[in-house]
Amino acid sequence: MEDHQLTTKKNTLISTFFDEKITEDQSSNLPHLSIQPSPTPASASASYPFLLYCCISSLCHDDGAINSIAVSGNLVLTGSSTTRIHAWQSLDCHAKGYIKTTSGDVRAMVSHGDLLFTSHKDHKVRMWNMKNPRGDFEPRKVTTLPNNITGHFKNYPFRKHAIALQHKDTISCMAFNHVEGLLYTGSFDRTIKVWKLNEKKCVDSIIAHRGNINDMVINQQNGYLFTCSSDGTVKMWLRAYGETLHTLIKVLNFNTCPVYALALSVSPSHRSILYSGPSDGCINFWAEENSFQYNHNGFLKGHHFGVLCLVTLEDLVISGSEDSTIRMWRREKGRVIHECLAVLEGHRGPVRCLAAYLPKDKAMMSFLVYSASLDRTFKVWRVKLLREVKKFTDNSSTREDGMESEGDPIGFEASPVISPSRVKKKLRYRNPQFFTS
Repeated sequence: MEDHQLTTKKNTLISTFFDEKITEDQSSNLPHLSIQPSPTPASASASYPFLLYCCISSLCHDDGAINSIAVSGNLVLTGSSTTRIHAWQSLDCHAKGYIKTTSGDVRAMVSHGDLLFTSHKDHKVRMWNMKNPRGDFEPRKVTTLPNNITGHFKNYPFRKHAIALQHKDTISCMAFNHVEGLLYTGSFDRTIKVWKLNEKKCVDSIIAHRGNINDMVINQQNGYLFTCSSDGTVKMWLRAYGETLHTLIKVLNFNTCPVYALALSVSPSHRSILYSGPSDGCINFWAEENSFQYNHNGFLKGHHFGVLCLVTLEDLVISGSEDSTIRMWRREKGRVIHECLAVLEGHRGPVRCLAAYLPKDKAMMSFLVYSASLDRTFKVWRVKLLREVKKFTDNSSTREDGMESEGDPIGFEASPVISPSRVKKKLRYRNPQFFTS
C-alpha cells in the first residue's frame, strides 16, 4: 500500500509537469535552502577506470521542486514555482543572490553570453542582462515578451490570418538562435512562437503538435529547430521566406510514447546527432545524413522509466530519468556506437532537469553536472573523464559515409553499474510474480 501511494504521488507530479494545466501558487515565502553532507566519492566499475565522479553538494529546497536550470558564465541559476530565481557560484555553489520577478513558476530558462531568458506563469518571457562590470550579481531586466499590448492579435506579411502575440498556456521550453537573434518558445498550448529580439515582437506563431510541447533544441549552424511533444512525435522545422514563416521539414516518428526531452550533439565536421527522451526510457537517436535527412540509428537502453531531461557535452550524453538516476553515455568518435559510462545515484525522486559546466585541462576532461529532482533537491556532481578510454570490442560495421555503426540497428546497451534499489522496489510493485519464491 505504501509503495502504491508513493507511485501514485510520483505519477501525479510527472503529469503536472508535462500534461496538466498549472494552478495559481499563492505562496510567496522565501525558499529555505540547506546544505546536506555530500556522499563519499564514487567511481565507475573497475573495468572503467577512466571515469571518476562524486556528489560535491546537495541543497534541499523546501518550497517546491526546481523546474529549470541554466548556466550563465560562472553562475548557475535555478527556477521554481516561486517568484525568485536563485543564482549560485558554478564551482562551489556559494549563493550569489536572486532575481525577484513579478510572476513565478519559472519552467524554462535559456542563457547566451550576458543574456538570460526566463518563462513565467503569466505566459510571458522576460529577458535579463547579467553583465555587471563590478562583478556583483545585479541583473537588469531588458524587456518582457510580449510587451504591454492593446490587442492580442496582429497581422503579418505572408500570413492569411492574424497571429496571437501571447501563449495561452505554460511556456515549457525555449531555444535561442543567436546567429539570427531569434527566440523560440514552446508551450502546452501546442504552439511555437518566434520572437525577433531587436524588434521585441512575435514574428511567427505555429500550431506545431497535437499535444503539449515539452522541449526544443536548435542547430546553430543551419538554423534547424527540433521540437518534441506528448503526442509522441519529434518534428524538424526550418525558417523560410526571410524572417517570418517557418515550415515543417520532417516528422521523426518512431513510436507513440510521449517525448519529454531533446538534445543535439554537433561534431566538428558539422554533422549532428539528435537524441530524444521518451516515456518508455529508451533514448532514441538520429544521425544527420545530409540536408533535411536524419536517419534513426538506434536506442540507448538503460533507464527503466521515462527520460525527462537530456544534456550533451561534445561526445557525451547525460540523461535524467523518472527512475531517479542520471546516466552518462559516451559516443565513439566518428561512430554512432554508445556505451554507458556510469549511473549517478543520489536523488530519491524523478530527475526533472540537468545542466553542465565544462572547464578543460590537458590531461582529462573535468566538468560539473547540475541536477534537480522532484524530491526537492539540487545536486552538484564533479566528473572527471580521462581522454584515453577503452575501445569498443563489438563487431561494428563501416557505413558508406565512413562512419561506423552497430550491426544491429536497435543499438546496444553497456551498463557497468548496478541499478538502484528504488527501481527494484518499483518493479516489484509492477510485476510481483517475478519476485515471488
